[in-house]
Amino acid sequence: MSLEEDMEELEAAEDFLRYFELEYDTTVVHVNRLHILQRFHNYLSQAGDNMPEDEDAQREVYKKLLQRAYSDFVDSDAQTEKVFKVFKMMEPQTVFVSLADIKT
Repeated sequence: MSLEEDMEELEAAEDFLRYFELEYDTTVVHVNRLHILQRFHNYLSQAGDNMPEDEDAQREVYKKLLQRAYSDFVDSDAQTEKVFKVFKMMEPQTVFVSLADIKT
């Protein structure tokens, strides 16, 4: 199977980490699995057109980026890393509700 086909079969963060043969702490992954995968996706997007043509070289880049994404959460947390929009909001959002919309 090609790297692309293999990647399509992977679902959980643990699947990706095992596929790329990376050691990981299950506690870190359990708490941050979605954040790790989103950060990995972000790193891949940033790599964009700089991805090598050779599949073995691509595999190494993927492995390094996944290791980097995982490492981001080893000594940090989701709120500090701000992967998702909800963590990037500086202040609570203000919503206007007119008096006409309030019903008793």
